[in-house]
Amino acid sequence: MATFLYKLGRLSFRRRHFVALIWVALLTLAGVGAAGAPAAGNSSFSIPGTEAQKAFDLLEQRFPGTSADGATARVVFKAPSGEKMTDPGNKATVKETVKELSDGSEVVRVTDPYQAKAVSKDGTIAYAQVSYKVSGMELDDAAKDALKDSAQDAREAGLTVEIGGDALQAVPHTGSSEIIGIAVAAVVLVITFGSLVAAGLPLLTALIGVGIGVSAITGLASVLDLGSTTSTLAMMIGLAVGIDYALFIVSRYRAELAEGREREEAAGRAVGTAGSAVVFAGLTVVIALVGLSVVNIPMLTKMGVAAAGTVAIAVLIALTMVPALLGHAGRKVKPMGEKGKLLGRAKKKDQPAKPNLGARWASFVVRRPVAVLLLGVIGLGAAAVPATSLELGLPDDGSQPTSTTQRRAYDLLSEGFGPGFNGPLMVVVDAKDSDDPKAVFAETGDEIKGLKDVVTVTPAQPNKAGDTATITVIPGSKPSSVTTENLVHGIRDAGAGIQADTDANVLVTGSTAMNIDVSEKLNDALVPYLVLVVGLAFLLLIVVFRSILVPLKAALGFLLSVMAALGAVVAVFQWGWLSGLMGVEQTGPVMSMMPIFMVGVVFGLAMDYEVFLVTRMREAYVHGEKPAQAVVTGFRHGARVVTAAAVIMMAVFAGFIGSSESMVKMIGFGLAIAVFFDAFVVRMAIVPAVLALLGRKAWWLPNWLDRALPNVDVEGEGLRTASGDDDRELVRV
Repeated sequence: MATFLYKLGRLSFRRRHFVALIWVALLTLAGVGAAGAPAAGNSSFSIPGTEAQKAFDLLEQRFPGTSADGATARVVFKAPSGEKMTDPGNKATVKETVKELSDGSEVVRVTDPYQAKAVSKDGTIAYAQVSYKVSGMELDDAAKDALKDSAQDAREAGLTVEIGGDALQAVPHTGSSEIIGIAVAAVVLVITFGSLVAAGLPLLTALIGVGIGVSAITGLASVLDLGSTTSTLAMMIGLAVGIDYALFIVSRYRAELAEGREREEAAGRAVGTAGSAVVFAGLTVVIALVGLSVVNIPMLTKMGVAAAGTVAIAVLIALTMVPALLGHAGRKVKPMGEKGKLLGRAKKKDQPAKPNLGARWASFVVRRPVAVLLLGVIGLGAAAVPATSLELGLPDDGSQPTSTTQRRAYDLLSEGFGPGFNGPLMVVVDAKDSDDPKAVFAETGDEIKGLKDVVTVTPAQPNKAGDTATITVIPGSKPSSVTTENLVHGIRDAGAGIQADTDANVLVTGSTAMNIDVSEKLNDALVPYLVLVVGLAFLLLIVVFRSILVPLKAALGFLLSVMAALGAVVAVFQWGWLSGLMGVEQTGPVMSMMPIFMVGVVFGLAMDYEVFLVTRMREAYVHGEKPAQAVVTGFRHGARVVTAAAVIMMAVFAGFIGSSESMVKMIGFGLAIAVFFDAFVVRMAIVPAVLALLGRKAWWLPNWLDRALPNVDVEGEGLRTASGDDDRELVRV
């Protein structure tokens, strides 16, 4: 592989104008496609195989035209102090509002609070429910404006009016903090390279790669049903890895220049060596992201595949466009150790090389491996403690900031009708195979009334054929509570008994039941996903490092960092520690997909640093250095770059903490803190400590496996042999 990439790097350097033109043309083509494509909405949310989804599908068949998965809005009214909603003036205002709401072209129906008995017992709060034909993200602006205008008219009449539900769902925005993240990355690059030109190359190539990836996602959003969050995730990961991969190539290029090689040769060798590490690091990220498909949640699968595509583009750009731009930059990119005039720290030619900070740190770890190892493991273990209190759920209006109308509507409904009213359960009774459907409907309602935590059970509403009915159940607890989850399982258990007696099928659905099913599906998929992703990456790393213990150590270190990161997420988003600093206005359960998502993404990113840092160590070891000295050599060449890459990645991820979408905010924080733990605790402390303790055993590989594995030559030995510039005897590992 190193030889092929070496030739690719030299070709890109020589044909730099042509290579740069190709990538600019691809960016232009993707941009034109995105500009002419329909705007992305939320991906249609379906969870194959869950009971809640089966019930939705059944409703579409038996209740055609009801738009069971369409958007809903609850317009909540509260009377002024001392008045009631049943007063003539207030009643007239509500009826006028209901009439205005019914005029919308996308409205299926609007319930009148007085006919539907949707007035609280004390008479101070009432609500009208609006059902739409399409989802919240598919509603046009006119429908949303009409909803807001109707509420405003009622407010002007003296009522307090708030709007809940998903009809006002908006495309999330990330805010200015994303730009701050890129700015921090730029500063780190300038400090690392001491040159504006060298620092600008990784930023420029990363932005081009992300531009192509996000534009392609935007252009295909309507065709492939990609949600708005998909492009946000692709941008987040694409920026981080794009900058890092280009940083690796440019750093190795400068190191090759420092050894006295011509620029074209240096570019070829940089791509042949660091480029090999980039390829395998990118492969681990792609495996982790594409592996999300094992969960069998279409939305998650699409997010993973789209982000993986952006990572693949970042790898290709690092291997081709970066050497091309290095050719354009010429002598403006200086050899390693020459800082130029920008930072004023140029090294004199006759000045002896001193051990840099990375080499000094590695030497310290090698001398005290046990102490460093224990300190790192205990520290990460302490950070992981909050993860033992992890509570999973999906966000609802109760998790919105108190400044939003959705949250205020949620609170008003809880005040007037109880906390469970915000998460009603819809029970679908399929009595098509039953002899007496009406009796089954009545029996089901009676069974549910006898369960704990049930406040209200509405009479069954049959379809025209009379073989299927819906029953609405109002729990006594809030939607995200364990009590409500137990109630859902209780109804399903009761439904199993009814099915045995009457052949009728009882299904529970609704947003609350769907959230519960999603959480359980994600939990069930976590172990198979870990086995698949970590197993495949483990095999890949065996090929890269030609070792058993090094990949095993890499996987165990990852588990430590991801558990510590989950603990930090729980502490901030569930317990509320530092919530004000992070802009978390409302604490609550951690998003259900967060653990499995962090496992996938963090594993891929963690392997970036593992591959780049440890391949340098192996390169030194196979060329004759002792194991301990190889660790120091690896840090001397790689620690500065890995540190810069980690800080850049943290800055990019942290930039998304400013997002208005709680899911994006949580992912941004979780990935940023995970990179910190993995790069600075696991890779910079635990890894060298373990390698120092293992010595030569770290690079042991059974002879039969050594013969069976393909030689991918990540260290670039083929390049050294071909040029004859290194006559040191190789160590057999």
